[in-house]
Amino acid sequence: MGIEAALPTDSILTTQFHRISNWARRSSVWPMPFATACCGIELMATACSRFDLARFGAEVMRFSPRQSDLLIVAGRVSIKTLPVLQRIYMQMAEPKWVISMGACASTGGVFDTYAVVQGVDQFIPVDVYVPGCPPRPEMLIEGIMAIQKIIDNDNLPRDPEGKRLPLQLAVQPNFQPTPQPVDVSIGAS
Repeated sequence: MGIEAALPTDSILTTQFHRISNWARRSSVWPMPFATACCGIELMATACSRFDLARFGAEVMRFSPRQSDLLIVAGRVSIKTLPVLQRIYMQMAEPKWVISMGACASTGGVFDTYAVVQGVDQFIPVDVYVPGCPPRPEMLIEGIMAIQKIIDNDNLPRDPEGKRLPLQLAVQPNFQPTPQPVDVSIGAS
């Protein structure tokens, strides 16, 4: 019924071990959500049946850092929650990846205050930036697909000491708002 039926009985299938391990790693990305604001709602919508994150092998949301390999920082991060975020990142097993989802996680967004971190990339290495306020679920799926392409190619840059460097990719927006069909004006008629 499977691949056994398609292959002749006396055939040999060869490949490289790192390709098999990268394929398995790409097909089973386990995200750890760190959602603090409205981006968290879009993150939840990504796992719903309409967008179906399960198609990409990333539907198993883990709430334990030791069981996850993709940290999705969705929403603003305050100075008080920053040590928690850093500890979660440190507890994740290697190889690990980070997605900064939304304007607040990437740059602080509209919260230009002393209490909000102005970009989590100052404190943890970010691999993919997903723009938007909040970004659509399709944008997050594109960010996860970018991580999967990186895993497939085994392109993990390292510094001279062997520590993995952040990739710092930015997903390009794919949503174009449609213009309003009728001009809206307030006036006495």
